[in-house]
Amino acid sequence: MFTGLIEHLGLVSAVVPYDDTESGGKGWSMTISDAAPILTDCHIGDSICVDGVCLTVTEFDSESFKVGIAPETLSRTALGSLVVGNHVNLERAMAAHVRFGGHFVQGHVDSTVTIISRTPDGNSLRLLFQVPPATPDRPSLLPYLIPKGYVTLDGTSLTITSVSDKDSTFGVMLIAHTQAKITLPSKPIGALVNVEVDMVGKYVERSVLAALGDLDSGKSSSLESVVERVVRKVLAK
Repeated sequence: MFTGLIEHLGLVSAVVPYDDTESGGKGWSMTISDAAPILTDCHIGDSICVDGVCLTVTEFDSESFKVGIAPETLSRTALGSLVVGNHVNLERAMAAHVRFGGHFVQGHVDSTVTIISRTPDGNSLRLLFQVPPATPDRPSLLPYLIPKGYVTLDGTSLTITSVSDKDSTFGVMLIAHTQAKITLPSKPIGALVNVEVDMVGKYVERSVLAALGDLDSGKSSSLESVVERVVRKVLAK
């Protein structure tokens, strides 16, 4: 579990699509250097959130660590587009003895969104994102995005400032302090960003659908359609 409060910016120093070493596991691996501040208490098997993705440390030294990236992760996130020299947001798993800032972040990315505008506002920066259309295996993220709600972008806990269901967009604002601590402000228009919506909304939706008997088919439909069916059943009695 993470908080979405970025601790450090690391540097991608190696990307190996097929790493046949023991720590590579004969799959896609990535090594991140300049990471000493978050490795003082590191162990093999620890979880580190890299640009919003919970990854397992398979090898490390005092300055760098290696992680393996599964095909599912590559297909759902923007990690596959990272190259040597890119900076990434890093956060260690939340410790029980520290203050809890940000919000509950799992590091389980739902999808990617695209930056479509960057607008300075005083010393802050407004960013607008395009949400991808729904697919059979990936429902729309829009129902989980609400103004003043939480969203995780490349691992950063941010407050949503606007949502447009019509345009399938949402916006956030970055204060000056945040801009200096994360990679998001340096990304250009058109860049993909990892997004994880607030998991509380997903649990609430599933609980409501289950209570209304809409999980029998194994597929979640919209709450509106569930209510319509319930009303039809009541009127038919």
